[in-house]
Amino acid sequence: QLQLMESGGGLVLPGGSLRLSCVASGSLFSMYDMQWHRQPPGQQRELVASIRYDGITFVADSVKDRFAISRDNDKKMVDLQMDRVKPEDTAIYYCKAVPGQMLGGGSWWWGQGTQVTVSS
Repeated sequence: QLQLMESGGGLVLPGGSLRLSCVASGSLFSMYDMQWHRQPPGQQRELVASIRYDGITFVADSVKDRFAISRDNDKKMVDLQMDRVKPEDTAIYYCKAVPGQMLGGGSWWWGQGTQVTVSS
């Protein structure tokens, strides 16, 4: 099992930058696909970006060319670099671990979330 803890959220001006981090405790971190999701107020949760156990990445069109996802397996950490943020990026951001194909299935794990507010 994994426990996930997000950090780095806060208040940022439109056009600014923010870096979110998710640190995992537990075993087999390197064999999990890692994802960032967000839930704007009053809206459904959506996938923002993902990075597979083998390093292949996906970024949603809504944040393409502004956000980037990365991971460091030695530190058991996945980051979301947010640049040129917009008010519509305001949301609670969640880290999620999904068993990679080498694990052949299993439970997924969510962090507690961190609030990002983009406002003047």
